Amino acid sequence: MSDAHNGARLRAAAATVVDAVVSHGASLDAALGREEARISETDRPQLRLFCFGTLRRYWHLSAWLALLLERPLRARDSRIRALLAVGLYQLSETRIPDHAVVQETVEAARQLRRPAHAPLVNAVLRRFLRERIAATPASGDEAAYDHPQWLLDTLAADWPGDWQAIVSANNERAPMWLRVNSRHGTAQDYLERLRREGMDGTSLPVAPQALRMSEAAAVGTLPGFGEGHVSVQDAAAQLAAPWLLDGVGGRVLDACAAPGGKSGHLLELAGDRIALTCLDSDGARLADVESNLRRLRLDATLVEGDASEPRAWWDGELYAAILVDAPCSATGVIRRHPDIKLLRRPADIGGLAEAQSRMLDALWPLLAPGGRMLYVTCSVLASENDNVVRRFLDAQPEAREEQALHKSNIRDVMRPKAPGYQVLPGSYGMDGFYYAALRKVS
Repeated sequence: MSDAHNGARLRAAAATVVDAVVSHGASLDAALGREEARISETDRPQLRLFCFGTLRRYWHLSAWLALLLERPLRARDSRIRALLAVGLYQLSETRIPDHAVVQETVEAARQLRRPAHAPLVNAVLRRFLRERIAATPASGDEAAYDHPQWLLDTLAADWPGDWQAIVSANNERAPMWLRVNSRHGTAQDYLERLRREGMDGTSLPVAPQALRMSEAAAVGTLPGFGEGHVSVQDAAAQLAAPWLLDGVGGRVLDACAAPGGKSGHLLELAGDRIALTCLDSDGARLADVESNLRRLRLDATLVEGDASEPRAWWDGELYAAILVDAPCSATGVIRRHPDIKLLRRPADIGGLAEAQSRMLDALWPLLAPGGRMLYVTCSVLASENDNVVRRFLDAQPEAREEQALHKSNIRDVMRPKAPGYQVLPGSYGMDGFYYAALRKVS
C-alpha cells in the first residue's frame, strides 16, 4: 500500500471517529477502538493525534468552516464536514506539509465513498491556505476558547479568577504520569531505570510514587510494566490512596473501583494492613480491575453491585475506610477526553449531583465509628463537589470534615473549598480532582 493511500485511509478513519462523536454521540474511546482495530499499530498514534486534536479545536475549526463553505453541508454529509475539520486541524496545528494534507484529505473523501465531494474538499482546503483564514480572529467565546458556552459560563461562575487558565489547560495535551510501585523501589530508583532505557521524567514531592514522563511512551516499553513495577496514573489521582489510608487498617471499601488504579495503589501502600473490597456496578469494568490487580500481583475481594444499593451486596460488616470515587462530569480530565466538551450537556450535571448524594447517603451507614470516607471526583464543578459534600454534612449529624491534611505540603497543589480541596487542571501538570475527607464521630 502506497504512503499516499495509507495517509488517505488514516484521514478517512479520523473523519469517521470525529463524526461518530459529533453527530452520533459516541465516546471518543469507543469510536477510536473500532477504527484502530482496522489499522496497523504503527499508524495508531497518528490517528489519535488527528482525532484528539480535531475535537480539542472543534469550535475554532467549525468557525473557519462557516467562513469557507458557501452553504452548510447537509446532515447526511456529516462525515465530509468531519473530514474537512480534520484537514483544517492538520493545516493549522501540525507540521505535515500542506500539499500532503490536501492531497490525502481529498483522497480520503473517495475512501469514504463520497467521490462527488472530493472537489469541494480540495477547494475548501486550498482556499484556507490561499486566504490565510488561520489568521482570522475567532468570533465568539466558543470559538475563542474551544468550549461550549454553557461550560464557559459555569466555569466562570465557579472559578471567576481561574476559568481562563482551566480552559487553557483543557485544550492542552495531557502529560503521561506514572505511579511507581513502592514494593519494588522508589520513584528515584525507577527514574534511573528509565534513563538507562533512554527515557526521562520528573518527580512531584506531594505524590511520592509519581513520575511525569518527559515524553509519552507505549506502556510495553516501560521497564517492569508487565511485572507490576509501574502503572500509568495521573499524579492528582495518586493523592487518594495515602489520604484514605492515613492511620487506617482493617476493612476498606473502594466503592467505584473500575478500572482499578486507586485499588492497586491502596494495596501497594497498605499490603496486609487492609482487607480491600473493590465494588463496581459494571461487570466488564470490574474485569479490568481484576486484570490490573493480577498484573500488580495483588489480591482483593471483587464485588459487582450498585454503591447506592448496599442491601444487594453488603455482608453487614462495617468498613474502617471507604473511598467514594464518584461518577461525575469528568470536567477535570477534558484534556484526556476532549469529547466531554461535545457530549456533556448542562442538564447532566443536576442528575450526576443527585446520584452522588444518593451514593454518599447509602454508603455512610457502612462506615465504622471513627472511620474515614474520602469523596473524590474528577470534576471542577461546584455542583458536583463542595455543594454535594456541604448538603451531606448538613444532613448527617455524625459527619465531620477532616480539614487537617495528612501531608501539609499537599496544600501547595490544592485550592481550599468549603468544604474540601480542589486540584485544578494543569496545576503542576496534573488533572483536575476534588477531594473531601469525612470522619464519622461517635
